[in-house]
Amino acid sequence: MEENTKQLKSIWGKWWEQFRKWFYPSWLLYETSIRFYDYTQSVHHYFTKQQDYTISYIGEIGTQILGIFCSVSTFIICTAFLTVPTCFLLYKFFKIENLTGTRFEEKIKPFF
Repeated sequence: MEENTKQLKSIWGKWWEQFRKWFYPSWLLYETSIRFYDYTQSVHHYFTKQQDYTISYIGEIGTQILGIFCSVSTFIICTAFLTVPTCFLLYKFFKIENLTGTRFEEKIKPFF
């Protein structure tokens, strides 16, 4: 019973334990936002390249609006369904002292 209540110590010291619960989710948010921004640029670039084919159907302005709409939608969907839940789970992982009680947590958490 005592092994479930013991606090896992970080190898970086006591100051890092309080800092890491904000650092890792913030870093993940930053990294995934950059990656998703790159995805939006690729989506917009795709519609720009296909402009010759779609112009006859929806016009030049329609093609630009479609490209912008799809790029923004890509960023919003990726952020809402991937980044935000993952950052929240990562924050909870470091905030709660003994989240799962598994051996994996015991082994990996001190390194973070």
